[in-house]
Formats: sequence, C-alpha cells, structure tokens
Amino acid sequence: MRVFLTVIGVAGILITGACSGPKKALHHTAVIKDPAVLEQRADSLFFAAQRSKMLGDFRTAITQYSDYLRLNKNNPTAYYELARLFMEVQNPGYALGFARRAASMDPDNHWFQITLADAFAVNEQFDSAAAVFDKLTARYPENEDYLYNKAMFLAKANKPASALAVFSQLEKKTGVVEEVIYQKQRLLLKMSQVDAAATEIRKLIDNNPQELRYYFLLAEVYDANDRTADAIAIYNDVLRKDPDNARALLGLATYAKKSGDKAGYWAYLTRAFANPTYSIDEKVAYVYPYLQMMQLDSTKVEEGLELTSLIVNAHPKEAKAYALRGDMFSQADMLDSAQQNYTKALSLDSSRFSVWYQLMWIYSRKEDPNALLALSNTVTDKFPKEFMGYYFKGVASFLLQQYPAAIGALNKALEIGNGEKKFMADVQSLLGDAYHATGQHLQSDSSYEKALLLRPDDALVLNNYSYYLSLRGENLVHAAEMSKRSLDLEPESPTYMDTYAWILFRQDKFEDARHWIEKALQFPEAQQNPNVLEHYGDILFNLKDVTKAVEYWQKAKDKGATSVGLVRKIAEKKYIQ
Repeated sequence: MRVFLTVIGVAGILITGACSGPKKALHHTAVIKDPAVLEQRADSLFFAAQRSKMLGDFRTAITQYSDYLRLNKNNPTAYYELARLFMEVQNPGYALGFARRAASMDPDNHWFQITLADAFAVNEQFDSAAAVFDKLTARYPENEDYLYNKAMFLAKANKPASALAVFSQLEKKTGVVEEVIYQKQRLLLKMSQVDAAATEIRKLIDNNPQELRYYFLLAEVYDANDRTADAIAIYNDVLRKDPDNARALLGLATYAKKSGDKAGYWAYLTRAFANPTYSIDEKVAYVYPYLQMMQLDSTKVEEGLELTSLIVNAHPKEAKAYALRGDMFSQADMLDSAQQNYTKALSLDSSRFSVWYQLMWIYSRKEDPNALLALSNTVTDKFPKEFMGYYFKGVASFLLQQYPAAIGALNKALEIGNGEKKFMADVQSLLGDAYHATGQHLQSDSSYEKALLLRPDDALVLNNYSYYLSLRGENLVHAAEMSKRSLDLEPESPTYMDTYAWILFRQDKFEDARHWIEKALQFPEAQQNPNVLEHYGDILFNLKDVTKAVEYWQKAKDKGATSVGLVRKIAEKKYIQ
C-alpha cells in the first residue's frame, strides 16, 4: 500500500510572479486577438512551465503557469500543477485554493482529488482530507490504498474509533497485513485498550510464529504499560526459539536489575555480550556509560572490564572492541593495559585518530617522553592537520629539553588552530616555558600573556610567568600581582609561596619575603627543595643574619643546588646576585 500524502521537501523559495499584486506597465503592449496565436502562446507557456518544474525551478514554473492561466483559465491541469508547486514551496493556503479549483473543474480525475486531499492535509484539515478519500473509496472500492489513507487521516484528525473501524474494514479485504495491524494496535493503545492491542499483535505472531520482531513489539506494549510479568513471558518465549537472542536477554537483564536480582542481571547480560551475532555497535553503546559511572562508583570498574573482555572475545578482529577496552583501562588508571589495547586496536585499524590520541595521552601520563616523541612523530606524519599530534610532540620535546623542536611543534599546533580552548592555553603556556629556556624573553612574555587571556586563573602560568620576570628583575609590580593571585587560587602551595617570597626579595621587601619563605618551609617538600633553601639564605643575609644564611646556603648545596655563585656565597659568606 502507498500513502499518497506528498512529503514537502523544498523550502524557502520566495513566490513573486504568481503572488504579487498587479504592476503598472511601463510600455503599452499590443493586444493579441487571433485565437490561434493565443493558443500557440499559451501552449508555449504551459510547456515552458513543465520544463521549469522538471528542472526544479519552482519559482519560474509558478510564474509561467500563472501567465498561462491569464490566457487559458479553463485548463484544470494548470490549477493542479500550481497546487503541487505551492505545496513544494510550503505555501499551503495557495495550494489549497488551486487544488479546490482543479478538483471542482474535473471531479472525475482521481489525481486532482488526491491533490485536494494532500492540500487539506498540509493545511492540517485532516477531516476534509479523510472525506476526499471516503469519496474516492466509494468510487473505487477495489483500491485498498484509498481506504488506508482515509483511516490514516481520521487518525490524524484525532478520531481513533472511526480510524479503527476503517482499518478493520481494510483488514477484511487484505487479511492480516503488518502495517494495518500495527496501525490498529497503535490506535487501541491510544484508547487505553492494552489487551485489545496485544490481541492485534498476536495475530501477526500466529500468522508468522518465526518472526521474532512481532514478539518484541508485543513485549514493548506490555513494558510500556507496566505489564512486567507479561513482557518477561514474551522474552522467555523468544529464548525458547532462539536461546542466544541478545535483545531478549537484555530485556530480561533489565527486569532483573529493576527487581534487585544482581546475579540474574549479570547472567543475562554476559550471555548477551558473549553472542558474536549481537551487534558490536550496540554493545559499545551499552558499555560506554560505564566510563562515566566508574568515576562515581568503583564497583563499575570490574563490570566494565568484564563486559569489554566479552566484547573482545566475541569480536577479536574488531578494532573498536580493543579501543573500548583501552578506554576502560585508561579510566581505571591501569595505563599499561590501556596501552596494550590501544596498540592492538591500531594494529587492526590505524585510521582512527581518536585511538592515536588516547595512546599519546597514555604516554604523557606515564611520563615517557621518548616514547611520546616517537609516537607523536608517527601521528603528525599520518595526520598532518591534527592539532593534538603537534601538541604532544611539543610536550615530548620540551620534556627532553629539545626546546627549539618544542617551539616548532607548538607553533605548528597554533598554525593549525583547531584545538580546544583549554589546549590552546596549554600550548601558549608551554611556549612561554620553552622560549624562556632559550632566552627569548619577549616571545616568552607574549606567550604567557596569551595563555592568561585564554585562562586568566591558571595558577601555574601566573607562577611561572611571575617567577621568570623576577629572575630578570623586570616588571616586578606585575610579577608580584600575578604571584599573589596564584596564591589566592592555591593558598597551600609552597612553590607559589617561594615565588612570592622571591619577588618580594627582589623588591627589597626583606621582612615580607622572610614571612612567605618561612611559610613555605613549613611544608616537607620545601625543606627538601634546594632552590627554596638557597632563597631563604639570600633573604636571611639581607636581613643581616649571616650565620643562618650560610647555614641554608650549605643545606641548598647539600641538596644539589647548582646555581652560579652558590659556592662563592658559602666561601665568602656574602650574597652574590
């Protein structure tokens, strides 16, 4: 059966030629009185309109048909064509007007009647559309499509009982047909007649007991109406026919979970996942939420890993199975296993940048810059337009103290420029560090400023930028403001306390500097940091406590401090800048 209602697919065309008001003529035109010439010109306009319509130029076609009607108002086909065109350009009012005219001029033409029904429908006058098909059904009683459309429009007119009666009339003619039964059960559910709807679906099952779709349709009806026991019975019927049916197993797993039967839930779920005929995409979609749940519930880690193990066993040649398992291990912070699964996924399908990205992320988390550099070189060769490949290449090069290479990779990432905002800020921050390491201070300062524009409350950038300014003795007021801001953001950081103390020292605010450096030294990690110890010695010397200053300079040396002049400070017992 076919529904005749036209699907409107073309929108947004402005109608001017047929809908605008009369225009004042700029020139007088000769009046054609010869009927033969008029007929010839009209025919020319009609066929031109047909060509424009076939080419999809609906605006021009409407204008040409309208011009044709000025010469020949008695051709119903022109009104019919204009009705169809106005439906195409989504002007339902005009469509209905022209459709009425065509249908009234030639009431025996069933195409004109169908167009009138379509026009009523696009104007949401579904009762009237149904009435048109009622007349067509009376005229063509053998046509099942007309009866079907009458029922459909009655349903759209919110007359479910009337629509149901027509579908039942149609069923007597066609026998048990899936589409008719489906529409009947849908109407019965709308009328809250669940058992009657189920009876309709059982007709399909009785007619074709091997078609499992019908069982699932019935189970959905029961489930939607809280008839849990009936739905479970249907799923068990399916399993008697197909013991490994994944959809039935998942349905039963859902009910077991709702009832608190964890063992039953897990048993049904694992049976479904072990089935290799159950779509891997559906399995992935089912398991993916575990990646979020694992953050809130540690018990989900074991479940997620077991499910991904079943997916891998059922689909050993599918890269996405290993990629998902890698994601699961990564989320659980089991980095070696994550790396192994991502590598396996890439051996099966190396075209997925997302997997390469995850593997680079793993190497960065494992602090393995050599492996990260080798991998990122492969990625940038394979995916030269991917921002993150160059970002990780820059990270690896920086960690290996290959600063010019880091600068090159990071600037390439900026040139590509399609990274997330948070990573763009990271690139600028790391560029600031790399430029500082190579003595390019203007570029370093510029990069830090750009990073802070993107992420103004990045405590690490505020600290590093302010510290490097203090080392150069430049812009110390701005350095102090940034350093204090980093402490406002992370008040328990001894590193940031040390930076702030050092900036105060460079401003000759020795007592304030002592206050902050001693706050830092209350933390064990600061007591082991040679730079902090040396800074404390410098501050103490400028506060005239030479003995204690030398003591802390010596402690700094013992902890591995290698700053220029430290040995002279100890030997000469004086501060050397």
